Amino acid sequence: MKIIDGKEISNKIKKEIITEVENMLDKGLRAPHLAAILVGEDEASQTYVANKEKAAKEVGFISSIYRFPSTISEKELLESIGFINDDNDIDGLIIQLPLPKHICEKRIIQAIKPEKDVDGFHPENVGKMVLGQETYLPATPSGIIEMLSHAKIETEGKECVVLGRSNIVGRPMSILMSRNSNPGNCSVTVCHTKTKNLREICKRADILIIAIGQPQMIDETYIKKGATIIDVGIHRIEDSSKKSGFRLVGDVHYESAAKLAGAISPVPGGVGPMTIAGLLQNTLKAAKKSLQ
Repeated sequence: MKIIDGKEISNKIKKEIITEVENMLDKGLRAPHLAAILVGEDEASQTYVANKEKAAKEVGFISSIYRFPSTISEKELLESIGFINDDNDIDGLIIQLPLPKHICEKRIIQAIKPEKDVDGFHPENVGKMVLGQETYLPATPSGIIEMLSHAKIETEGKECVVLGRSNIVGRPMSILMSRNSNPGNCSVTVCHTKTKNLREICKRADILIIAIGQPQMIDETYIKKGATIIDVGIHRIEDSSKKSGFRLVGDVHYESAAKLAGAISPVPGGVGPMTIAGLLQNTLKAAKKSLQ
């Protein structure tokens, strides 16, 4: 069985980005600049943003975080996005989700200039992805494609099941896996928690990509022997043997699934680092465009 090490692959991508940033600086250009907006005090969101900031600085990017209280109005937040949109020294902007309930996430995402939308969530970028045009791919699906490529997983003509239908992972993942490319050229089925005969459908998959949001839901009874398993989920569960009192697990019961899988991504250390790598790649692309 092959373990698809997202941390190792992401480190290779970071080294490539570092080289490109150094070349930009040697030419007298500025470093790419990634900005993030963080609203509220959610602990998980703060951790995610801190990890993105750390990764950006590691590859030589400029990183800015705009922090706002959870009481900020939608109007004020939109004004701040407008300010960042107009700043020519900022190449990429990400909005850490979720936002407070009084703020419409759809309006906020649509307010970002498409050319600065390095998360790949703006409708214009989503539309270009669907049409197979050059654009920013959503970071997690982009990272998964890189994982499959680096791990040399054969995808052409294979049956792929995507478990989960979110706009952030499931839907774009199904599009990327079905397009005429490598990785790609799969026959794709999208499933979710309401799908009938879910276990039987999953067992047909040569490639099973799980983003269902249920801790350790997928065990060996869902898996075809030799299948490639990509686990997008990440959850904290209680574990008294750990100093922290918890451990991180995915949507897959790793020990069980590993008995049948031909290749599998771990949690942590799988998709997570690759999501950040995808974000960095998009930011570098945005900087190159803005500095042309």
